[in-house]
Amino acid sequence: MDFKFIAIGLSVFGMLGAGLGVANIFSTMLNGLARNPESEDKMKKYVYTGAALVESMGLFAFILALLLIFVA
Repeated sequence: MDFKFIAIGLSVFGMLGAGLGVANIFSTMLNGLARNPESEDKMKKYVYTGAALVESMGLFAFILALLLIFVA
């Protein structure tokens, strides 16, 4: 049995976590803007920075899966 394919399947959880993280960040931002619309300029830079960091973790999981498929 080739454990490579099990590892590739488990790397999907990293991409799932990235999707949930980005959804959580932007839903929280929209909730905060609904409560306090004047804080949009303050929140923007932190939201985009957080979303970029979370999305990079999903991309790392995707690259790891590709490496496992084609290199290992």
